[in-house]
Amino acid sequence: MDFLRRFWTGHTVLSNWAVLAIGFVVILLFSARGVGFDGSQWAALIGVTVGLAGLCSWIISWE
Repeated sequence: MDFLRRFWTGHTVLSNWAVLAIGFVVILLFSARGVGFDGSQWAALIGVTVGLAGLCSWIISWE
C-alpha cells in the first residue's frame, strides 16, 4: 500500500492516466458490447481510448 501512495504522489500524471484509462475502457466495453466488432477493431478502439485518457490527464495537469 505504501508503494501505491508513493507512486500516486510521485507520478501524478501517470497514475491519473492509469485510473482514467481503466475507467474509460470499462465504459467502452460496457457501452459497445453488442455492436459486433472484431478483434482488431476492439484493439484500435481500446488503444485510442487509452490515448485519450493520456491526453485528458495531461490537460488536467496544466493547472
